[in-house]
This record gives sequence, C-alpha cells and structure tokens, in this order.
Amino acid sequence: MNLRLVGLILCTLLPGAYGSAQNAPPAPSHLLAIRADRMIDVNSGKIIPHAVVLVDGENIKAAGSEIAIPKGARILDLGNVTLLPGLIDCHTHLLQTYYNSMGDGQNIVTTTTLGTAKRAMIGVHNARGMIEAGYTTVRDVGNSGAGGDVVLRDAINDGWVPGPRMAVSTRALSPLGGQFDGYPLSPETRSVIVAQEYRPVTGAVESTRAVRDAIYEGADLIKVIGGAGANVLSPEEMNAIVTEAHRSGKRVAVHATDNRTARVAIDAGVDSVEHGYGISDENLKLMAAKKIFLVPTDGIVDSYIHNPDLDPKIRKDDEAIVRKYVMSYNKDRLQRAMKAGVLIAAGSDYYYEGPPGMTRGQTSKWTLHAYADEGMPLMDILRTATINAATLLGWQDRLGSIEPGKFADIIAVQGDPSKDIDAIDTVEFVMKGGEVILNKQPQPNLR
Repeated sequence: MNLRLVGLILCTLLPGAYGSAQNAPPAPSHLLAIRADRMIDVNSGKIIPHAVVLVDGENIKAAGSEIAIPKGARILDLGNVTLLPGLIDCHTHLLQTYYNSMGDGQNIVTTTTLGTAKRAMIGVHNARGMIEAGYTTVRDVGNSGAGGDVVLRDAINDGWVPGPRMAVSTRALSPLGGQFDGYPLSPETRSVIVAQEYRPVTGAVESTRAVRDAIYEGADLIKVIGGAGANVLSPEEMNAIVTEAHRSGKRVAVHATDNRTARVAIDAGVDSVEHGYGISDENLKLMAAKKIFLVPTDGIVDSYIHNPDLDPKIRKDDEAIVRKYVMSYNKDRLQRAMKAGVLIAAGSDYYYEGPPGMTRGQTSKWTLHAYADEGMPLMDILRTATINAATLLGWQDRLGSIEPGKFADIIAVQGDPSKDIDAIDTVEFVMKGGEVILNKQPQPNLR
C-alpha cells in the first residue's frame, strides 16, 4: 500500500491526532505592533495621530495612523509620546574625551597619555550614552587612534557592547603634521604622535595610496583635514583623494574652517564640508548646485564653555564673548546656507567630558538646540538628524524615516519636538533594528 496513504489513514483514525493539531495554540508571532499617540513623518513634515508601527524582525513592515494590528502580534503601547526615526549624528569622536584639567594641547595629551585600551573603553562608554539618548546611528570621523573606531564599530555590530550603528573613517588624511600644527614638537616625537591620529599625504600618488590604506584598515568613509594652519592640501591632492574614494564607493568628508580650504574641497566634489565657519556665499551656492552637504557643528553657550567650575566672573565674561562672536557668527553662516539651499546634516563634534551627570548623547543634542537658536525651523532640524543625515551617509534606503522596509530604528519622546525642541531631550523609548534598547514606561505594556 502507498505509504503516504497509510499515513493519512492513521492520522484520521488515531484518537485526537488530527484534532490536537487543529486545537494547538498558534505559534508566537514575530510581529510587534508599537502604538503611540503621535508619530512624525519627517518626509512630509506631518504629525500622524494614533500611530501604529508594525515591526517584523529588524525591519518596519508598516507604519501609519490606526493601522490594523494582525491577530497574534505582540503589542507595545507607549501612550502619550511622539515617535521619531532614530537620531543620526554625522560628526562624532566617540573615542576622544578631553578633560578640563588637560588645558591647552589637549589633543596631544589625549593621544600620548590615554593609550589604546583606555580610549576603547571611552568609546564604549560614549557609545552607550549615544544610543540611550536616541542616537541609533553615528558617523565617527577620526581622532580614534589607529583603528580604534573600527574595533568599536565591529564590537557593536557583533553585540559585544551596546551602541549606535557606526560609519567610521579610521585615521583622517591630512597635510604634514596633522592637526598638531603650532606645537613645539621634535621631528621624532611629531612623527610618532601624528601617525596615531592622521595619515599625512604629500602629492597625488600618496593621496591615492592613503585612501586605499584607509579602506584596507576598515574605513566606511574618508575623512580629510583640508588644512591645518598654513599647511593645506593642494587641489591635486584633494582631487586624487576624492577620485579614488568615489571609485571605491566611499564618501568624503572634509574638515574646512576657512573659505580657501572649503573651495578646494568643493571644486574636487567632496560629499560634505564639515564646520564651514568662514565659508562665502559663492561657495555655498556651489555646494547647493553640487548637492554637497554642510555639517554645521554648532553649539549652545555651555558647549563652548566646558568648565562648570569656572569663577563666576570669568564664566560671565567668557559667555559674553561666545555670544558676541562665536554664536552670532554661526547663526550668520547657517542662515546664509539655508538661504542658498544647501543640504544640511547634523553633526555635534562634541569631544569633551561634559558637565557632571550628562552623557555624550545628551550633550550632542546641544547642536540641535543651537540650530533652533540660529533660526532653523524645527521640522528642518529634525530632518538634519534623520533623513538628511541618512542621505549623507548613503543609507537613506535603510535609515532616516519610519517607513516600510527600513530598519526599525525608532525613538519616542515626551511632547512634540516639531513644536518645542526641548522635547528632543525627553527620550522614553529607543529601538535599534527591532531590539528594544531603552523603555522608561513605568508599567508593563508588552503583550
């Protein structure tokens, strides 16, 4: 007799055999439904009421208002909060922390005294602070020692330590001396110190080789110091860097704090100009035409006055100087960039220990507050740290908005940051790739 037929007869005749399979409880659903009072669609700028986001594994399956929740899906009801895409900081230095006691020459002190192991631990500490503050992705642009950022990125990816997704640059390509210009170092000392932080280049051939070295060492992007003091990269060197990086599918970020260096970078076709403090209207128009991003690393007063223990009179004097020169200068540059139509992505560039009790992630948000102080519309501020930042990274198909098919990188905050930027500081919930990292809800709400 046919064995398949025998099996079918047995299943029919054996007591309870078929019925028990029918009545077995359904398998646990792999779907998670997140409900919240509001969600921000950063693409349209609309507030979505009665939001539901269906998460399937590490990705978003559906998102919108009052979406039907499939039977058997687990439900996470967050209540009166606003859902946002995970935040992205496009200019971090997670393995770098300056302390107030270091005084001048802090970059040299950090490089020569902390050591690779301690800097790695600093990176772990700062990475945790970033993810818990709602930053699910960062672009780390150097000052990480030789390969420290690669190690941290891989440790996070492997689940060894908590932290955001990282795009890393390894050592920044630079003119001779890196950013240690002006310090009285012997040639022997300088060469040893510089090599830990930078990859100095001279000439187009060496610039091309440096890009290949960075990629071999694990770089996701190429960071370039366009100039340090009087020593600047030539157009030929910058062109060689950009050509080789783009040929290899890597983007190029250029540290440029003066107009001359920015122009060399813009003409070469870089992907982003970092800082851009002294940039002219002409160069901003070129950036807009070429779709080159500006990453304005602006801050509030406290981000420039790093020592809370300063004598009150000195602190008051310092604050007056910062407000009169630094902050007004930043505002003028940002306003001109917005008027010119330049693409803007958020970057904190915060690398100090910070005030007691504040994590690196919390201080990084000072940049978003600074943009608000400088007159950027609040929805545009949110875009700089979400969809714009994802586009700069080249990851807009995976990150930057709450849409089907993208990673389930989702945060929830009290209030509505599209109406009050302070709401961005009250993070209640963080999810990265479908994994709940933080949930401050007081009552059990997963069923």
